[in-house]
Amino acid sequence: MPLKEYLILEEPYYRPVGKEVEHFTAAHADRMPLVLKGPTGCGKTRFVEYMAYKLKIPMITVSCHEDMTASDLVGRFLLDAEGTVWHDGPLTLAVRYGAICYLDEIVEARQDTSVVIHSLTDHRRMLSLEKKNEVIKAHSDFHLVISYNPGYQSVLKDLKESTKQRFGAINFSYPEPEVEAEIIARESKVDLTVARKLLKIAERSRNLKGHGLEEGCSTRMLIHAGRLINRGIPLGEACEIALVSPLTDDLDIRRALGSAIAACA
Repeated sequence: MPLKEYLILEEPYYRPVGKEVEHFTAAHADRMPLVLKGPTGCGKTRFVEYMAYKLKIPMITVSCHEDMTASDLVGRFLLDAEGTVWHDGPLTLAVRYGAICYLDEIVEARQDTSVVIHSLTDHRRMLSLEKKNEVIKAHSDFHLVISYNPGYQSVLKDLKESTKQRFGAINFSYPEPEVEAEIIARESKVDLTVARKLLKIAERSRNLKGHGLEEGCSTRMLIHAGRLINRGIPLGEACEIALVSPLTDDLDIRRALGSAIAACA
């Protein structure tokens, strides 16, 4: 199998919080392009890994950034000892051999980059490699999945309407409190009592979104704090390291979060 190194062999832990598994499975059956929308650290990437494992299909992940070009996705000619050789990019590998191609935080890429995926998101399911004068018909297992955080949307960082309308969408948010506490406890190996304390601190930070914070504490950050606590770091110090310091340098907000931590410690 050409992409066997991209197979996920061990089941990732993922706790469904709605009907996202059923919805993804139905969309995958027809290879409907999907966009996953939700706040950072809420489990979008873990969900795709979980689905790739369940469906037994390789998964190629691309973390998008503002310097990413179309060539970074599709490939380029490179020099080696034998001369100029074409190297497939991650998107081309997924199209050619059959995999889930997951473009994480697609809006971080340059807007012209997203145009290369258009021909893969309609009835054509093909990728044109202009530099190589080749057109690739997508493998039957190829499935395009992208993600972004709507909270960071702006005029400069948003998908074009011509791109949005090519995708189905699954919305993600933080789980219900008891479910999120179970996830934190399971992933960080702390008991539920500690997980619930961390969640109370997170809720305080999430209430500050738009009032000094761009985002509150994510589930991922709470798991990091839990892991520090599991290693013997006191709760207050663990929260300072994993939650407060990464979120903000604003002294007033730090004091507010520090009060929430003191109340839960």
